[in-house]
Amino acid sequence: MGIRLVATTAVATGALAALSAVPAQATEYSSALKIKGIQYDAPGRDSNSCSTGNTDEEYLTIKNYSSSTTVNLKGYVVRDATSTNKFVFSANHYLQPGDYVKLRGGNGTDSDSNNVVYRDNCNFLWNNDKDTIRLYKPSGAGADSHSYTKSGSDPDGNGYITYHG
Repeated sequence: MGIRLVATTAVATGALAALSAVPAQATEYSSALKIKGIQYDAPGRDSNSCSTGNTDEEYLTIKNYSSSTTVNLKGYVVRDATSTNKFVFSANHYLQPGDYVKLRGGNGTDSDSNNVVYRDNCNFLWNNDKDTIRLYKPSGAGADSHSYTKSGSDPDGNGYITYHG
């Protein structure tokens, strides 16, 4: 009986060690907001000219996966892998349960009814070959993150990747 107790304790201790080895970053996925997809390589030749460029064709889709909670995007932050490029949602933009928003480059008119927010910046935010997208809550806690590579994540090479349902 003593051997069985020692074996059970060892298994339980191993299970606890495995659970505590889970990175703290895993808690970020408790957020209702998730990155749904990204058009990281705007169609055509890249041009960040505000008048004739195509930065508005580069966009990130963020979806509210909650079944009951409306989320205000004000204060949420989107960053690239180096944190050099970032966007802060500075105005109220409400996502109803199941709703989404496309964060587009370039200039335009933000619209809740058209599910679009413009960065009001004509520079590209995402690399065309690989990058990591991070979404942060207003508190600074992680909400979601995704990495991609053109060759590994985008086999058809169209520059668009869908992540969540």
